Amino acid sequence: MIDSTTRAQFELTGEQRQIAALAAEIAEREIAPNIAQWDRDHTFPRELYTKLNNAGIMGIIVPEAYGGVGADYVSYALAVEELARVDAGTAVTVSVHSMICAAVMKLGSESVKEYWLPRLASEDKIGAFALTEPDAGSDAAALRSIAKKVDGGYSLNGRKQWCTNGSYAGVTMGMFRTGGGGAKGVSAFLIPETAKGVTVEKVTEKLGIHTSNTVDLAFDDVRVDDEALLGSEGDGFGNAMTALTSGRIGIAAQATGILAGCLDQSIAFAKDRVAFGRAIGAFEGVSFKIAQMAMDLDAARLLVYRAAALADAGKPFAIEASKAKLFASTAARKHAAEALQIHGGYGYTTEFPIERFYRDAKITEIYEGTSEIQQIIIARSLLGKLD
Repeated sequence: MIDSTTRAQFELTGEQRQIAALAAEIAEREIAPNIAQWDRDHTFPRELYTKLNNAGIMGIIVPEAYGGVGADYVSYALAVEELARVDAGTAVTVSVHSMICAAVMKLGSESVKEYWLPRLASEDKIGAFALTEPDAGSDAAALRSIAKKVDGGYSLNGRKQWCTNGSYAGVTMGMFRTGGGGAKGVSAFLIPETAKGVTVEKVTEKLGIHTSNTVDLAFDDVRVDDEALLGSEGDGFGNAMTALTSGRIGIAAQATGILAGCLDQSIAFAKDRVAFGRAIGAFEGVSFKIAQMAMDLDAARLLVYRAAALADAGKPFAIEASKAKLFASTAARKHAAEALQIHGGYGYTTEFPIERFYRDAKITEIYEGTSEIQQIIIARSLLGKLD
């Protein structure tokens, strides 16, 4: 659970603490006993998300009027952190799903909200995101997939890479080109699972987050109606960036949860493992690593909670979200390595979860905008665009 020291520095409401406790309880009951096997088998535990849906976690930020819990972004960040403390793959599934919910809430017409939000929040449908292409990653405006206007809607064609939740999606938010080159020619679409012509071409084998589903999707003359357009034509790149900005709170919370899990495991091992007649935590070479880990965990949490609180207040939060993601992901990767070092040879085996945290941590520096992209965003906010 969230440490009392962090709560003292960033006061949480009773509801926020309850949501964090609920997520932690589900993680310990439903995920912890199974995660080692799921990780080995690369299992996407579909039934888990039915349970998370029933508990309200999948609709945590969706207003009650649309079937959700109506909680705030701080609550969402707390829930993602507690899930990631046990399994980062589960956390990113919830994070991307919630990102789609947020995009529909912000950009959808009332009819789109009334149709999709209850399905995503309370009817067990999972949201997926399709932006990246083989030749368009960080340079997302270079995407080539095409949306052509036809009678009653659009025909979608193209290939998408690294689509989180793609095999299990009830709806996929996809970016397609409706106009000329560059960012202004991109539009966003909501593609239902019933649409014909969507094919899973490849399930991506990854270094970590094995419980997360990542696929390449092919779109071949996929017909969607006019209501599938999310926002206006040509606004898709901005809409994608809006979605990614809110998603960065989730990934920062995921990284923070990984870091919290590393600290939990390191403290327990440092107390139990004896060398040279003493618990290894008595040696400064170990205890200093743990102290640094705890300090960076508090810093990561406070950055995440600040970004989430700004989002809740309706204030700009893009820069704060980038700072939170950059710091938390860097700290997670750094301290996962330190936690493995504390465990010595045991940390390199599957007997302890540290090797899984070590593998899972790296991706947080890459998806939802690489660390380099976050540094560009932060630097430009201070210096302006100089070229």
